[in-house]
Amino acid sequence: MSDKVLMKGNEAIAEAAIMAGCRHYFGYPITPQTEIAAYMAKKMPKIGGCFLQAESEIAAINMVYGVSAAGKRVMTSSSSPGISLKSEGISYLAGADLPALIVNVQRGGPGLGGIQPSQSDYFQATRSCGHGDFHLIVLAPSSVQEMAELTVKGFDLADKYRMTSMILADGTMGQMMEPVSLSDIKPTVVEKPWAVTGTKLARKHNIVNSLSLVPEELEMQNFDRFERYRYIQENEVMYEEFMMDDAEICIAAFGIAARVSKNAIMAAREKGIKVGMIRPITLWPFPKKAFRKAADQVKAFLSVELSMGQMIDDVRLAEECIRPVYLCNRAGGMIPSPEQVLESIEKIAGGN
Repeated sequence: MSDKVLMKGNEAIAEAAIMAGCRHYFGYPITPQTEIAAYMAKKMPKIGGCFLQAESEIAAINMVYGVSAAGKRVMTSSSSPGISLKSEGISYLAGADLPALIVNVQRGGPGLGGIQPSQSDYFQATRSCGHGDFHLIVLAPSSVQEMAELTVKGFDLADKYRMTSMILADGTMGQMMEPVSLSDIKPTVVEKPWAVTGTKLARKHNIVNSLSLVPEELEMQNFDRFERYRYIQENEVMYEEFMMDDAEICIAAFGIAARVSKNAIMAAREKGIKVGMIRPITLWPFPKKAFRKAADQVKAFLSVELSMGQMIDDVRLAEECIRPVYLCNRAGGMIPSPEQVLESIEKIAGGN
């Protein structure tokens, strides 16, 4: 008997978070991630957890800060405009070296934009999700199964490195339904001696704070933090290679764009065009070495995106401009079709 259940991507995230030991959720409804909040509102009271619909996204992220400082697993979720409102609090989390999980189920923008799927928050997630020098661990699922698995992974990595993780999905991934197996979910328990849990006179006080008024001390904190980031870049990169053994063209795509691209690759292969794909699973840290290696093999790259072209910059940096990088994209809530991706592949193969 199969242990799989049919779940929406948003529901899979919520259930996986609970299985990972998350008992505190703070959020605010916004399409297309509202099912996460609705699922948590239903389940958390039954398991002794806390669900709270905050008065705003700003309030929600500051509640996350408080619970994380107490050493508990905590998450929030939103869609693109809501993440922008949380950005100050996300920077505070980074400044205090606090672990948490943030979910962004992206919608088209800028501004209020629309409620259809997008990948146009890539820059925000990987470059500047708040002020100051810091990074988030950014995980990009391309199936409902990965929505669940990467949720647990996000909590584990956040606790391991004392930093905030983000699931960067899109409206399609959040709303689509697929069979999911949750039986193999086994979260890692990490001790948190730094947490502010009360001392009972048994230890020195722990202080959680993102304020440092001595420039030399703040500089050293940033240097130390980036040493940790360098270790993560060497040891926590995740990606999938698809039909890359003999590929002469390499597609770069994540999330729903990667699923579309696989169909286009199969169609191109039937026409004798040798094309493969590298799918980043960690958008930060980005799989630079995989793309640099591919640059010695292929004649060109094609970045397939639901944006005006954002990940394409990381592809160019990773392959060190050795090969040309082309863009196949839709924006504003539109998704490239396999036929559109195939057309771009054929143009590259034909030298156009």
